[in-house]
Amino acid sequence: MTARRDFLTRTAVAGAGLVLASTARVVRAAEETSYSDRLVDANGKYSAAPLPFAYDALEPAIDARTVEIHYNFHHKPAAAAANKAEEALAKARDANDFSLVKFYEKELAFHLSSHILHTIYWTSISGKGDPPTGDLARAINKDFGSYEKFQAQLMAATNAVEASGWGVVGYLPATEKLMVLQCEGHQKLTAWGLHPILVLDVFEHAYYLKYQNKRSEYLHNISSLLSWDNAARRLNTAMAARQTA
Repeated sequence: MTARRDFLTRTAVAGAGLVLASTARVVRAAEETSYSDRLVDANGKYSAAPLPFAYDALEPAIDARTVEIHYNFHHKPAAAAANKAEEALAKARDANDFSLVKFYEKELAFHLSSHILHTIYWTSISGKGDPPTGDLARAINKDFGSYEKFQAQLMAATNAVEASGWGVVGYLPATEKLMVLQCEGHQKLTAWGLHPILVLDVFEHAYYLKYQNKRSEYLHNISSLLSWDNAARRLNTAMAARQTA
C-alpha cells in the first residue's frame, strides 16, 4: 500500500489528464527524481502542495506579491473546484440525475488541468535558466535542430497564446518526440498522451502586477529561472513509460 500511495502522489502527470504508468520500472524512475507532483492529500482529495520556494525567491523576475496571489488565489482554488466537481458527479451517479453532467465534466476538466499545470509550473521556474544537457539536450537537437531554435519557438508560441493559457513543452511517447504546444485555458489544444515536462503560465494573474500587458518581457525575464534539470528528469520518467508500454 505504501508503494502504491507513493506512486499515486509522486508520478509525473499528463496534459489533459493523468497518465499513471503501472509498472515498477516507471515507479522507480519517478522516485529517483527530485521533483514532486503531489496532486492529492492523504485522503485522496486534490490539494496544492507547498511551494518549492519562498514567495520572494523569484525576484526580480517575479515579485513576491504575484507569487502569493497566484498560489493562494488561483492554484489552491483550482484544486478545491476540482474536488467540488468530482463530488457533484458522485452525487449525480447516486441520484441517477445527470442533468448537469455537461457542466460538471467541463468544470472538472478545467480545474483539474489547472491544478496539474500549476503544479508543474512551480518546478518549471525554480531553476537558474542553465541550458539543457544530457538526454534532454539530445532530444531537443533531434526534434528542433538546436536549443536556440527550440527556445525561439517556445517563447514565440507562448507569447502568442490567445487570451489566457500556457506554453507547454511535452514528450509524446507514441512518437518519441518532444513537442511545443499552446494551451488555451487549461485544457484546450492539448495532445492526448503528452507528458508535460516544462510549462509557462501566461494567464494575466501570473505577471500583470509587475508587467501589465508586457507578456513578452515577463517571458524574457523568467527564462533565467527555468529548470531544465527538472524538465530532464520529467523526460526520463516519460521515456521510461514508453519503454515499458
